[in-house]
Amino acid sequence: MILADKIITLRKKNGWSQEELAEKLGVTRQSVSKWEGAQSVPDLERILLISKVFGVSTDYLLKDDAEDIEYVQDATEDSISVRHISMEEANEYLELKEKSVPSIAIGTFLCILAPAVLIFFGALTEFENVIISENVAGGLGMISLFILIASGVGLFISSDAKTKKYDFLEKEKIETAYGVAGMVKERQKKFEAKHTQYMIIGTMVCILSVVALFAAAIFDNDALAAMMLPLMLVGEGIGVTFFIRGAIPWESMEKLLQEGDYTVEKKRNNGKMGVITTVYWLLVTAGFLTYNFLTNNWESAGIIWPVAGVIYAAIAVIGNAIIGKQDK
Repeated sequence: MILADKIITLRKKNGWSQEELAEKLGVTRQSVSKWEGAQSVPDLERILLISKVFGVSTDYLLKDDAEDIEYVQDATEDSISVRHISMEEANEYLELKEKSVPSIAIGTFLCILAPAVLIFFGALTEFENVIISENVAGGLGMISLFILIASGVGLFISSDAKTKKYDFLEKEKIETAYGVAGMVKERQKKFEAKHTQYMIIGTMVCILSVVALFAAAIFDNDALAAMMLPLMLVGEGIGVTFFIRGAIPWESMEKLLQEGDYTVEKKRNNGKMGVITTVYWLLVTAGFLTYNFLTNNWESAGIIWPVAGVIYAAIAVIGNAIIGKQDK
């Protein structure tokens, strides 16, 4: 029995389609079709991966006179779920993530700017020499808020769509082809200085942006204080863009190396924390909007987000500790 027939037999024995087998091997369906049609032969790297996925020996795959299937291990769920990343795929992923940085940074800035604009229009009504009613200010503020958020979300969706096929890097165990780890580590080493620089600048800008609030307190002017909150949010938004410029390329490399927050164990924990995270931020957002619509106190409600961030950090630490104990 030739290799082509063996691949067909093993694939059907496992109940997989050509598309499913191709996904597990990190190739196209056309490649699998050509192998099964004896139009081409997998390279040595793919032979080893085929052996692992099916749990059979390479001797069985390569020797035409080996008719009986020689299992070396059961094709357990853990072995099957391992995804293989080629050098081409690794380079494509890193390039796509690098290109997504501006869109994500701008989208994040727009979302942070949205409440700042709303608060700005509300603060205008505090000035005697500015003729604008509260209804007009509220209407303009809400229109601006939704336009900015919609624009930001649109940029997020567009960026996410381009790297959607690599979402598994955050959730599944992977194996990289020969040379991929070395290439990624080399790029990581070159980027390390920039990563540190972006983190420092982002931290400094975020901290210094709070100075606006204290500056307003010096003059003891409510209208001025109300105007300083939007200014602080703008500063926070600028600081966050620096975090994004450093974090996205760095995290994309960590995902390929399965380091930092993307080790196999942490991927398992992150999957369990995903529901908690989603519910938590939905509740925070609902609370923020409910409070403001009931009290119309948009100027002071901005403090909700940094407080929510601190509380979430505590929840994440406790949640991961509990999950870690349950997994042991």
